[in-house]
Amino acid sequence: MSAGGAPVPPPPNPAGPDILRTYSGAFVCLEILFGGLVWILVASSNVPLPLLQGWVMFVSVTAFIFSLLFLGVFLSGMVTQIDANWNFLDFVYHFVVFVFYFGAFLLEAATTSLHDLRCNTTMTVSPLLSDNQYNINVAATIFAFVTTACYGCSLGLALRRWRP
Repeated sequence: MSAGGAPVPPPPNPAGPDILRTYSGAFVCLEILFGGLVWILVASSNVPLPLLQGWVMFVSVTAFIFSLLFLGVFLSGMVTQIDANWNFLDFVYHFVVFVFYFGAFLLEAATTSLHDLRCNTTMTVSPLLSDNQYNINVAATIFAFVTTACYGCSLGLALRRWRP
């Protein structure tokens, strides 16, 4: 509480390289790392189900780029020059990305679960996913879950800063 009785908002994440010494900064780095792995793994599976995996690719690429920008804004110190409620923006950003990534994780898990589904391709019946595609999609599903968990942890930390 300040002298006037109004609550004092908590400070935003530190600017500059000090952001990397916080839990929030560490989680953003993990989000970038694991999100990039999801992107690479889904792309390397040749996207056998574009209707499902197209959304996974969109979310992973978009979140990767925006997380890099988000970290760059803090690393460059621009948060001290831009007058905004960074605690609220941090919360909103991580909430939106958490919801989108959770959906992407579910779609990637659904794609992986279709491994044994047989489809008729002209004259032969073959599995929907080859063994290699299945293995890649299992790894992509695991990393999508880990990335979703990292965004969830960042969301919790942002909520704690925004609403102490």
